[in-house]
Amino acid sequence: MEAGSRGREIFVVRSGTVRVLGDVTVGERRCLRSGMCDLQGGAVFGELALFDRRPRSASVVAVTECELAVVDGQRLLAFFDAHPTLGYPVLQVLVGTLVRRLRRTNDKRFSVFARGRRAHRIDEPLCVPAASFRRPRARQPPGVSQARGNTLLTLM
Repeated sequence: MEAGSRGREIFVVRSGTVRVLGDVTVGERRCLRSGMCDLQGGAVFGELALFDRRPRSASVVAVTECELAVVDGQRLLAFFDAHPTLGYPVLQVLVGTLVRRLRRTNDKRFSVFARGRRAHRIDEPLCVPAASFRRPRARQPPGVSQARGNTLLTLM
C-alpha cells in the first residue's frame, strides 16, 4: 500500500510483519521516509478508508513473508448496515484501534516537541495563566451594557 494512493480496502495481517512508513518533508525539497511502527498478526491497517475518501496517509511494506486478508470497505459498511448487532462490535474495535494510534501519536509529538525545547534551551512555559493578563478597559459603545466580572454583553 502506497501513501497517496486511493482505495477503500482494509487489510488484516494474518501472519508475518509489515512496517508502516511515513514521509516527512524537511525543508523545501528534501523528503525522508521513516518507519512509524511494525504490525503483526491480527493487526489492521488501511482502516481510515472506512471513514474518509482521502488518499492513503502512509505506506505499508512487508518486513517478513506475510499473509494478508483484504476486506472491501464498501461491502463491510453494507454488512454493518444490514447486521448492526454484528457490525457494531467490529466498528468498536476499529474505532478503539484508531483511538490508541491517535493517543500514541500525540504522545510522540509531545515528546518530540519537549526534546526540541530542551535542545534549544527554551525553559519558559508557553502557556501563561489567564489570571496573569490584565484585561484592558474598553470604552463601551452607547446601548451596550456589561455586568461587572462577566464577559457576556447585553445589547439594549
